[in-house]
Amino acid sequence: MIKDYVYNFSANNEPVKTIKKGEKIRFKTLDCFTNQITSEDQLVTSLDFGKVNPATGPVFVEGAEVGDVLVVDLLDIEVGDKGFIATLPDTGPLYEEGGLRTKEIPIEDGQVVFNDIKFPINPMAGVIGVAPKGEDVVCGFPGAHGGNMDCNKIVKGSRLYFPVNVEGALFQLGDLHASMGDGEIGGSGVEIPGEVEVKLDLIKNFEIKWPVLETEDMWYAIGSDEEFTKALHYASKQIQDLIVETYGWDKTDAYLYMSAAGSFEICQGCKPSDLPVAVRFGVPKVKEKGRLIP
Repeated sequence: MIKDYVYNFSANNEPVKTIKKGEKIRFKTLDCFTNQITSEDQLVTSLDFGKVNPATGPVFVEGAEVGDVLVVDLLDIEVGDKGFIATLPDTGPLYEEGGLRTKEIPIEDGQVVFNDIKFPINPMAGVIGVAPKGEDVVCGFPGAHGGNMDCNKIVKGSRLYFPVNVEGALFQLGDLHASMGDGEIGGSGVEIPGEVEVKLDLIKNFEIKWPVLETEDMWYAIGSDEEFTKALHYASKQIQDLIVETYGWDKTDAYLYMSAAGSFEICQGCKPSDLPVAVRFGVPKVKEKGRLIP
């Protein structure tokens, strides 16, 4: 099991393990606060923000080369028996309507216990990806390499595709949530430690520019930027490119189809804040037309 962690995505991170494509591997993760919060008495303002959003890894995948795609199958996600959720200063649309607060959230029989209500957990990985091109990216920020995409569709049974930017890909993950709403408007979900098992594989000589997420019935691309319109462009353009390549349609027909059958959703949108917006654009799987990614 991988237990070492880092605070950025970087081509300079030393891999903690080397595996062959097709291998399964398990990661032990800390919560997004690096387990610094131990009680409701601690507000986020007391934390060392140089130690947030740790990612376990990285793992070097033999044979992964620039221009390939890393395939990540999420085989299992297990979370602990309690997590914490907190408001963050100057973060989200309602930060002026309330105060700073930390709440301990018990997990009982697969349910989140919030005050006097319960609802099912949805274990997900918020931070996941590969080393970026160029400069290092802190784990708290998303990008074309993945990172802090905070997409609540990244759950057990889903599959992710990342562009390989450096030899070995240097895959890492962390920031589990027992539950997180789309947009994570307050800046945190039910932050919790846990364990994740994945299988890593490769597609050789296949180009994508942004992470792609495959679920049981949908294809999504996840884009991010400081500007909402750019994030939407990156995600939708990636899906358009895949449709044109796979379905044999021109760009205009692909665009029209996306407007008629597509789905646009916000993964991370706790504005105002200094965090980029992360969005996903998806289209349904169409059996008759084949897979968008082979």
